[in-house]
Amino acid sequence: MPNQKVSYFYDGDVGNFHYGPGHPMKPHRIALTHCLVLHYGLYKSMQIYRPYRASAHDMCRFHSDDYIDFLMRVSPQNVQNFTKQLGMFNVGDDCPVFDGLFDFCSMYTGASLEGAIKLNNQHCDIAINWSGGLHHAKKFEASGFCYVNDIVIAILELLKYHPRVLYIDIDIHHGDGVQEAFYLTDRVMTVSFHKYGNYFFPGTGDMYELGAESGRYYSMNVPLKEGIDDATYMSIFKPVIHQVMDFYKPTCVVLQCGADSLGSDRLGCFNLSIKGHGECVKVVKEYGLPMLVLGGGGYTKKNVARCWCYETAVLLDEQISNEIPYNEYLEYFAPDFTLHPDISTKQENCNTKQYLDSLKQTVHDNLKQIAHSPSVQMQDIPPDLLQLENTEEQDPDIHNHQDELDKRIEPANEYYDGDKDNDKENDGYLDV
Repeated sequence: MPNQKVSYFYDGDVGNFHYGPGHPMKPHRIALTHCLVLHYGLYKSMQIYRPYRASAHDMCRFHSDDYIDFLMRVSPQNVQNFTKQLGMFNVGDDCPVFDGLFDFCSMYTGASLEGAIKLNNQHCDIAINWSGGLHHAKKFEASGFCYVNDIVIAILELLKYHPRVLYIDIDIHHGDGVQEAFYLTDRVMTVSFHKYGNYFFPGTGDMYELGAESGRYYSMNVPLKEGIDDATYMSIFKPVIHQVMDFYKPTCVVLQCGADSLGSDRLGCFNLSIKGHGECVKVVKEYGLPMLVLGGGGYTKKNVARCWCYETAVLLDEQISNEIPYNEYLEYFAPDFTLHPDISTKQENCNTKQYLDSLKQTVHDNLKQIAHSPSVQMQDIPPDLLQLENTEEQDPDIHNHQDELDKRIEPANEYYDGDKDNDKENDGYLDV
């Protein structure tokens, strides 16, 4: 396969946010990842962009107006004025109010959105946003450390050009927010590999959650048990993805690479190595489709950074040394200072061959129910959210060029149902 053109989105401010003392989600892991990408020299083989920051208007393509308005206005200083909304929008313990909350959402969402637009305009073959992939956020509420669902917003942009988008999720947690958003449509197939059972968050993702109406059989879940290792994971990942590609024939892929499926993760119970996790990225890349690659979960910072740096190299087809180069965060990678330390645990692998065979059979039976590559009547393509003709030459460190601002236009927002659709009648499902 010829070398694919890779665009990489990074905002230098994204790692400076803090969810609060003791909270497992650490945006600083993005700065750590970027530091390794720079010191390994991977930046030389990619186009690096300081991304667009998403507006409230962009976010309301999926989320409700009143929820986004709340995220814009709430702060640690005025939080006592929002007691009612905190409960209504599920903001509190898991999803705390912290300084710069809306700016944080704006950065990671804008990067995913701009990645989608660059793919649509064929400015790149692969777009990477390690700050994105916040798959639990719902139309009306925050959930599981996620406030704005950048994945859904990016997929809506991709659907302007792509008849069928495949979403693959290898985070240890079920990709519930994305599944719910596209549960009723065949334009997006969601495939999630995750831990299921024993009250593991978010409690959804049973193999019998299949989608409904036009989307029946277009939601695919592969519920796994704790302790899964590289060989066992690949024994199900490869055949499932192969069958999905064969039956669905997507024209674009969004891959969420949550690193909490690695061994030794603070919140996880799987046993994947960094190479094993990266193998999933390699498998998907080899299909040669336009790809939007996103981060997600991952709560042992040093291993998240190792993993996403390694996967950046995989996406670039570059070999990088196991010895981590000298950098300002080197002490984080002690005592071994390697890219591929042994992160396996003594946890028993509870995924028997019999169990995985039954999963594969169920997936196969469900795929047989779908129309091969459902066709879609494409309408006139709505305008892009951003106009990108001249971005190739622009300095990625300058945030908003005047000509970019002058050309920025509002989208037709064909996917947003009604001016003030806060009646929750469609429970967060998107009608696409």
